[in-house]
Amino acid sequence: MSQFDGDQPPPFEIAEPVTWRSPIIFNSPHSGSIYPEQFLSASRIDLAGLRRSEDSFMDELIGGLTDAGFPVVRVNFPRSYVDVNREPYELDPRMFTGRLPSFANTRSMRVAGGLGTIPRVVGDGEEIYRERLSVEDALGRIEQLYKPYHRALRRLIYKAHQTFGTVILVDCHSMPSTGIAPEEPRRSDIVIGDRYETSCAPQIPNIIDDLLRSLGYSVTRNKPYAGGFITEHYGNPASGLHAVQLELNRAVYMDERHCERGPRFNQVAADFLTLANALAAIPLEDLGPFRAAAE
Repeated sequence: MSQFDGDQPPPFEIAEPVTWRSPIIFNSPHSGSIYPEQFLSASRIDLAGLRRSEDSFMDELIGGLTDAGFPVVRVNFPRSYVDVNREPYELDPRMFTGRLPSFANTRSMRVAGGLGTIPRVVGDGEEIYRERLSVEDALGRIEQLYKPYHRALRRLIYKAHQTFGTVILVDCHSMPSTGIAPEEPRRSDIVIGDRYETSCAPQIPNIIDDLLRSLGYSVTRNKPYAGGFITEHYGNPASGLHAVQLELNRAVYMDERHCERGPRFNQVAADFLTLANALAAIPLEDLGPFRAAAE
Protein backbone atom coordinates (compact mmCIF):
# COMPACT_ATOMS: atom_id res chain seq x y z
CA MET A 1 0.00 0.00 0.00
CA SER A 2 1.28 3.45 -0.78
CA GLN A 3 0.56 4.57 2.79
CA PHE A 4 3.32 2.26 3.98
CA ASP A 5 5.92 3.09 1.34
CA GLY A 6 8.78 5.53 1.48
CA ASP A 7 9.28 7.16 4.85
CA GLN A 8 6.43 5.28 6.54
CA PRO A 9 7.13 2.20 8.66
CA PRO A 10 6.43 -1.13 6.97
CA PRO A 11 2.96 -2.69 7.40
CA PHE A 12 4.35 -5.11 9.98
CA GLU A 13 7.69 -5.83 11.61
CA ILE A 14 9.40 -8.94 12.92
CA ALA A 15 12.19 -8.36 15.43
CA GLU A 16 14.28 -11.50 15.78
CA PRO A 17 16.93 -11.88 18.48
CA VAL A 18 20.50 -12.60 17.49
CA THR A 19 20.18 -15.89 19.37
CA TRP A 20 16.81 -17.48 20.09
CA ARG A 21 16.53 -18.60 23.71
CA SER A 22 13.56 -20.82 23.04
CA PRO A 23 10.83 -21.41 20.42
CA ILE A 24 8.50 -18.77 21.87
CA ILE A 25 7.10 -16.07 19.56
CA PHE A 26 5.25 -13.03 20.87
CA ASN A 27 2.74 -11.48 18.47
CA SER A 28 0.81 -8.19 18.63
CA PRO A 29 -1.65 -8.10 15.70
CA HIS A 30 -3.95 -5.32 16.92
CA SER A 31 -1.70 -2.54 18.23
CA GLY A 32 -1.19 -0.82 14.86
CA SER A 33 -1.68 2.94 14.96
CA ILE A 34 -0.68 4.17 11.48
CA TYR A 35 -3.94 5.26 9.85
CA PRO A 36 -3.95 5.74 6.06
CA GLU A 37 -5.20 9.17 5.07
CA GLN A 38 -7.74 7.72 2.63
CA PHE A 39 -9.13 5.59 5.46
CA LEU A 40 -9.52 8.59 7.76
CA SER A 41 -11.22 10.52 4.97
CA ALA A 42 -13.70 7.70 4.36
CA SER A 43 -14.49 7.25 8.06
CA ARG A 44 -17.40 8.92 9.78
CA ILE A 45 -15.57 8.43 13.08
CA ASP A 46 -12.69 10.66 14.18
CA LEU A 47 -9.25 9.28 14.95
CA ALA A 48 -9.88 9.10 18.70
CA GLY A 49 -12.96 6.98 18.05
CA LEU A 50 -11.12 4.66 15.70
CA ARG A 51 -8.34 4.21 18.23
CA ARG A 52 -10.76 2.63 20.70
CA SER A 53 -10.39 -0.55 18.65
CA GLU A 54 -6.60 -0.60 19.07
CA ASP A 55 -4.72 -2.78 21.51
CA SER A 56 -2.84 0.42 22.28
CA PHE A 57 0.82 0.05 23.33
CA MET A 58 0.70 -3.75 23.47
CA ASP A 59 3.56 -3.84 20.96
CA GLU A 60 5.60 -1.68 23.34
CA LEU A 61 4.85 -3.89 26.34
CA ILE A 62 6.37 -6.89 24.56
CA GLY A 63 8.91 -5.00 22.44
CA GLY A 64 11.77 -5.45 24.89
CA LEU A 65 11.51 -9.23 24.76
CA THR A 66 13.66 -9.36 21.63
CA ASP A 67 16.70 -8.29 23.65
CA ALA A 68 15.98 -11.19 26.00
CA GLY A 69 16.05 -13.75 23.17
CA PHE A 70 12.43 -13.88 22.01
CA PRO A 71 11.14 -12.87 18.55
CA VAL A 72 8.39 -10.25 18.49
CA VAL A 73 5.90 -9.57 15.70
CA ARG A 74 3.99 -6.29 15.49
CA VAL A 75 1.44 -4.99 12.98
CA ASN A 76 1.56 -1.26 12.20
CA PHE A 77 -1.73 -0.80 10.34
CA PRO A 78 -4.88 -0.58 12.50
CA ARG A 79 -7.24 -3.49 12.99
CA SER A 80 -10.14 -1.21 12.01
CA TYR A 81 -8.57 -1.05 8.52
CA VAL A 82 -7.68 -4.74 8.14
CA ASP A 83 -8.04 -7.33 10.90
CA VAL A 84 -5.45 -10.09 10.57
CA ASN A 85 -7.07 -12.04 13.40
CA ARG A 86 -9.86 -13.18 11.08
CA GLU A 87 -10.15 -15.59 8.21
CA PRO A 88 -8.76 -14.00 5.05
CA TYR A 89 -12.19 -13.35 3.53
CA GLU A 90 -14.70 -12.80 6.32
CA LEU A 91 -16.56 -10.03 4.53
CA ASP A 92 -19.95 -8.37 4.97
CA PRO A 93 -21.63 -7.93 1.55
CA ARG A 94 -23.62 -4.97 2.90
CA MET A 95 -20.37 -2.98 3.10
CA PHE A 96 -19.39 -3.16 -0.56
CA THR A 97 -20.38 -2.15 -4.05
CA GLY A 98 -19.83 -5.02 -6.44
CA ARG A 99 -19.95 -8.77 -6.02
CA LEU A 100 -17.78 -10.53 -3.45
CA PRO A 101 -15.94 -13.66 -4.59
CA SER A 102 -17.85 -16.89 -4.09
CA PHE A 103 -15.34 -18.15 -1.52
CA ALA A 104 -15.91 -15.22 0.85
CA ASN A 105 -17.32 -16.19 4.24
CA THR A 106 -20.27 -13.80 4.56
CA ARG A 107 -22.14 -15.62 7.32
CA SER A 108 -19.76 -15.92 10.25
CA MET A 109 -20.70 -14.59 13.67
CA ARG A 110 -17.87 -12.07 13.39
CA VAL A 111 -19.22 -10.74 10.09
CA ALA A 112 -22.69 -10.52 11.62
CA GLY A 113 -21.24 -8.43 14.43
CA GLY A 114 -19.52 -6.09 12.00
CA LEU A 115 -16.04 -7.32 12.89
CA GLY A 116 -14.90 -9.18 9.80
CA THR A 117 -11.58 -8.97 7.96
CA ILE A 118 -12.57 -5.47 6.83
CA PRO A 119 -14.48 -4.29 9.92
CA ARG A 120 -17.77 -2.44 9.53
CA VAL A 121 -17.79 -1.12 13.11
CA VAL A 122 -15.34 -0.24 15.86
CA GLY A 123 -15.34 -2.13 19.13
CA ASP A 124 -18.27 -0.27 20.68
CA GLY A 125 -20.48 -0.91 17.64
CA GLU A 126 -20.22 2.47 15.91
CA GLU A 127 -20.27 2.34 12.10
CA ILE A 128 -16.94 3.26 10.50
CA TYR A 129 -17.70 4.26 6.92
CA ARG A 130 -19.79 7.03 5.38
CA GLU A 131 -20.30 5.10 2.16
CA ARG A 132 -19.91 1.60 0.82
CA LEU A 133 -16.45 0.47 -0.22
CA SER A 134 -15.57 -1.13 -3.53
CA VAL A 135 -14.92 -4.85 -3.51
CA GLU A 136 -11.60 -4.09 -5.21
CA ASP A 137 -10.56 -1.94 -2.25
CA ALA A 138 -11.30 -4.75 0.22
CA LEU A 139 -9.53 -7.41 -1.84
CA GLY A 140 -6.56 -5.10 -2.32
CA ARG A 141 -6.14 -4.64 1.43
CA ILE A 142 -6.23 -8.39 1.91
CA GLU A 143 -3.65 -9.02 -0.83
CA GLN A 144 -1.29 -6.23 0.20
CA LEU A 145 -1.52 -6.36 4.01
CA TYR A 146 -3.29 -9.43 5.37
CA LYS A 147 -1.64 -12.10 3.24
CA PRO A 148 1.96 -10.85 3.53
CA TYR A 149 1.60 -10.70 7.32
CA HIS A 150 0.39 -14.28 7.56
CA ARG A 151 3.05 -15.53 5.14
CA ALA A 152 5.74 -13.92 7.30
CA LEU A 153 4.22 -15.29 10.52
CA ARG A 154 4.05 -18.79 9.05
CA ARG A 155 7.71 -18.58 8.01
CA LEU A 156 8.70 -17.53 11.52
CA ILE A 157 6.69 -20.36 13.08
CA TYR A 158 8.19 -22.84 10.61
CA LYS A 159 11.70 -21.63 11.44
CA ALA A 160 11.13 -22.16 15.16
CA HIS A 161 9.51 -25.54 14.60
CA GLN A 162 12.33 -26.75 12.36
CA THR A 163 14.97 -25.60 14.82
CA PHE A 164 13.44 -26.69 18.13
CA GLY A 165 10.84 -29.28 17.13
CA THR A 166 8.07 -27.24 18.74
CA VAL A 167 6.84 -23.65 19.03
CA ILE A 168 4.69 -21.52 21.35
CA LEU A 169 2.90 -18.55 19.79
CA VAL A 170 1.75 -16.04 22.42
CA ASP A 171 -0.87 -13.82 20.79
CA CYS A 172 -1.04 -10.59 22.81
CA HIS A 173 -4.13 -8.39 22.94
CA SER A 174 -5.81 -5.89 25.21
CA MET A 175 -9.46 -5.42 26.12
CA PRO A 176 -11.60 -2.59 27.47
CA SER A 177 -11.90 -2.69 31.24
CA THR A 178 -15.67 -3.07 30.96
CA GLY A 179 -18.07 -4.35 28.33
CA ILE A 180 -20.61 -2.31 26.39
CA ALA A 181 -23.44 -3.22 28.79
CA PRO A 182 -23.42 -0.75 31.72
CA GLU A 183 -24.30 -3.45 34.23
CA GLU A 184 -21.28 -5.58 33.32
CA PRO A 185 -18.67 -5.58 36.11
CA ARG A 186 -15.03 -4.68 35.53
CA ARG A 187 -13.27 -7.47 33.70
CA SER A 188 -10.40 -9.47 35.16
CA ASP A 189 -6.85 -8.27 34.59
CA ILE A 190 -5.99 -11.10 32.18
CA VAL A 191 -8.05 -13.51 30.10
CA ILE A 192 -6.14 -16.58 28.88
CA GLY A 193 -7.59 -18.05 25.69
CA ASP A 194 -6.70 -21.56 24.52
CA ARG A 195 -9.82 -22.27 22.48
CA TYR A 196 -11.17 -24.29 25.39
CA GLU A 197 -8.05 -26.45 25.79
CA THR A 198 -7.60 -27.19 22.09
CA SER A 199 -4.90 -24.75 20.86
CA CYS A 200 -2.00 -25.64 23.17
CA ALA A 201 -0.74 -28.12 25.74
CA PRO A 202 -2.58 -27.62 29.05
CA GLN A 203 0.57 -26.86 31.00
CA ILE A 204 1.07 -23.63 29.03
CA PRO A 205 -2.07 -21.83 30.27
CA ASN A 206 -1.57 -23.43 33.68
CA ILE A 207 1.91 -21.92 33.99
CA ILE A 208 0.68 -18.54 32.75
CA ASP A 209 -2.27 -18.61 35.16
CA ASP A 210 -0.17 -19.53 38.20
CA LEU A 211 2.54 -17.01 37.44
CA LEU A 212 0.22 -14.08 36.80
CA ARG A 213 -1.76 -14.78 39.96
CA SER A 214 1.50 -14.84 41.91
CA LEU A 215 2.27 -11.40 40.46
CA GLY A 216 -1.05 -10.05 41.69
CA TYR A 217 -3.19 -10.23 38.54
CA SER A 218 -6.74 -11.53 38.48
CA VAL A 219 -7.11 -14.20 35.80
CA THR A 220 -9.94 -15.92 33.94
CA ARG A 221 -9.92 -18.39 31.07
CA ASN A 222 -11.66 -18.32 27.70
CA LYS A 223 -14.46 -15.95 28.72
CA PRO A 224 -15.17 -13.55 27.16
CA TYR A 225 -12.22 -14.27 24.82
CA ALA A 226 -11.26 -17.84 23.92
CA GLY A 227 -8.86 -16.88 21.13
CA GLY A 228 -9.42 -15.70 17.58
CA PHE A 229 -8.39 -16.92 14.17
CA ILE A 230 -4.65 -16.76 14.91
CA THR A 231 -4.93 -18.91 18.03
CA GLU A 232 -7.22 -21.41 16.34
CA HIS A 233 -5.39 -21.50 13.01
CA TYR A 234 -1.82 -21.84 14.29
CA GLY A 235 -2.50 -23.99 17.34
CA ASN A 236 -2.04 -27.71 16.68
CA PRO A 237 -0.64 -29.27 19.88
CA ALA A 238 -0.41 -32.78 18.41
CA SER A 239 2.20 -31.43 15.97
CA GLY A 240 4.05 -29.43 18.61
CA LEU A 241 2.43 -26.16 17.50
CA HIS A 242 1.02 -24.30 20.49
CA ALA A 243 -0.90 -21.03 20.43
CA VAL A 244 -2.32 -19.14 23.39
CA GLN A 245 -4.05 -15.77 23.49
CA LEU A 246 -3.59 -13.21 26.27
CA GLU A 247 -6.10 -10.38 26.73
CA LEU A 248 -4.80 -7.71 29.08
CA ASN A 249 -7.25 -5.31 30.73
CA ARG A 250 -6.34 -1.84 29.46
CA ALA A 251 -7.02 -0.24 32.83
CA VAL A 252 -4.05 -2.19 34.20
CA TYR A 253 -1.44 -0.41 32.06
CA MET A 254 -3.02 2.66 30.44
CA ASP A 255 -5.47 5.54 30.77
CA GLU A 256 -8.27 4.31 28.53
CA ARG A 257 -10.00 7.67 28.23
CA HIS A 258 -6.95 9.61 27.10
CA CYS A 259 -5.14 6.70 25.39
CA GLU A 260 -1.97 7.24 27.40
CA ARG A 261 0.43 4.90 29.17
CA GLY A 262 -0.40 4.48 32.84
CA PRO A 263 1.79 4.40 35.97
CA ARG A 264 2.07 0.59 35.91
CA PHE A 265 3.24 0.43 32.31
CA ASN A 266 6.89 -0.39 33.00
CA GLN A 267 5.98 -2.95 35.64
CA VAL A 268 3.61 -4.73 33.26
CA ALA A 269 6.38 -4.84 30.62
CA ALA A 270 8.71 -6.36 33.23
CA ASP A 271 6.02 -8.93 34.07
CA PHE A 272 5.85 -9.98 30.42
CA LEU A 273 9.56 -10.75 30.60
CA THR A 274 9.00 -12.81 33.74
CA LEU A 275 6.27 -14.68 31.87
CA ALA A 276 8.52 -15.27 28.86
CA ASN A 277 11.23 -16.68 31.11
CA ALA A 278 8.73 -19.02 32.77
CA LEU A 279 7.56 -20.36 29.42
CA ALA A 280 11.15 -20.75 28.24
CA ALA A 281 11.77 -23.03 31.23
CA ILE A 282 9.29 -25.64 29.95
CA PRO A 283 11.27 -28.68 28.74
CA LEU A 284 11.00 -28.96 24.96
CA GLU A 285 10.18 -32.65 25.17
CA ASP A 286 6.99 -31.71 27.02
CA LEU A 287 5.73 -29.60 24.11
CA GLY A 288 5.67 -31.81 21.08
CA PRO A 289 6.31 -35.12 19.39
CA PHE A 290 9.58 -33.99 17.76
CA ARG A 291 13.05 -33.84 19.17
CA ALA A 292 15.04 -30.64 18.90
CA ALA A 293 17.16 -30.42 15.76
CA ALA A 294 20.68 -31.78 16.08
CA GLU A 295 23.28 -29.12 16.56
